[in-house]
Amino acid sequence: MADAGEQEENAFQESEPQKKHKNKHKKRKVDVKMEIVPENPEKVAPLVGYFPSGFDPQKSKDEIGVRVFRNKTKQNRMQLVVSPNGSKVDFVGSNHSGEAAVAQVCTYALGVLDKETHTLKIVPIASNKIFRLEPRVPGVDHLDEDIQELKEDAAAAQEKANQINNLTLTYGTKGARNQVKKQATLKQKEEPSAQENLKNKLEDISINKEAIGSVEVSTARNIPPHDTTATIPEKAYPLEKIIYEGEFRYVLDFLERVESETKIEASVYPSFVCNRAHKLLEIQNELQKKKLACVLSYIAQLVKFKDKQSIDHADSAKNFSIPEILYKKFVNLFTDSSSQQNRFTDFRRHNLSVEKTNLLVSYVLVLTLFADGFRTDPSDIARDLRMGTLSIREHYKNLGCKIEWQDKVSFMTLPVPLQFPRPRPKKRQR
Repeated sequence: MADAGEQEENAFQESEPQKKHKNKHKKRKVDVKMEIVPENPEKVAPLVGYFPSGFDPQKSKDEIGVRVFRNKTKQNRMQLVVSPNGSKVDFVGSNHSGEAAVAQVCTYALGVLDKETHTLKIVPIASNKIFRLEPRVPGVDHLDEDIQELKEDAAAAQEKANQINNLTLTYGTKGARNQVKKQATLKQKEEPSAQENLKNKLEDISINKEAIGSVEVSTARNIPPHDTTATIPEKAYPLEKIIYEGEFRYVLDFLERVESETKIEASVYPSFVCNRAHKLLEIQNELQKKKLACVLSYIAQLVKFKDKQSIDHADSAKNFSIPEILYKKFVNLFTDSSSQQNRFTDFRRHNLSVEKTNLLVSYVLVLTLFADGFRTDPSDIARDLRMGTLSIREHYKNLGCKIEWQDKVSFMTLPVPLQFPRPRPKKRQR
């Protein structure tokens, strides 16, 4: 029993120091006044960083230098550099790359407690980011990372620009869409790869001065696509560049009307077409027959399109229907309208300028040459186009045609290679 009593007394004696030790480290409660310091744009907020490598600046015996760098163009981007004196490495961290670039869902602040005044000041930290200070050898191992960072920034900016452009092309105004398309075209031309490919292609191309001259003449004379080196009339004005391959099926209905002995009414079709419709019944070759039918029908489409744009002659074309695909092509080619960028065809009346009207007439006259085997009487097409005999001859001459007379009747022919009349010199004003 005595032993038990002694053990109980010793245990009581040992518990006394432990109780005192606990009371010694007991935390004291302090009533403080909290003050939140708002962010001041004229002052730099505190920067907070940590060292994942284990470096402890408080245990360092050497002096430590701290530098802060700010991006000149993007003021919100900062870099914190801690340089221990005598060390060959710096500790570098940024608020826009690495760990700081990850999406952040919390807010950081720095608390400073003044024990004398019992005041706790809450201060926001710079950019709401904590800098992860990684060891780096100055000027060596971080160069590639900086380059990669610049590439990532450029890629992100380009991706954002592409998204904005896509939204503009989908929901933007007509002017905004046109501006985006223009910028895309200019950028494509400026790309080094595109310039290099273009340079290689140009080196392999031999310059054809005659072809360049023909392009300039085509622009000045308002004539269809042509080849000044052609040795046969059919190649001088390639038909496939006037009537596209996909358009043939839209004009073959004229052949069906003729073969079904449906009357070709002069009040609906131009007189030039009516006077030559009988040829379709005389031709045995199916390909030649379809070709001529397409040419005649295309002449009718062009003439009636011209009438539809005229206030005085629109009634003559009210019963003539032009396929939508052809109407849209004619609007784009023969008017100054910008409707080629619209998704829907504009069937309103358009004002044809003198230049565009001359171009349309040139297309019609070239097709009349095809229809008559490149020797045509211009009298009926002149009536269809409501032009005088002298005026229609001048248009034919502008295409490179010559006049032939037979029994006091003039015919227009097309000699090859093409030779265009020289422009008349302007008279000097006295």
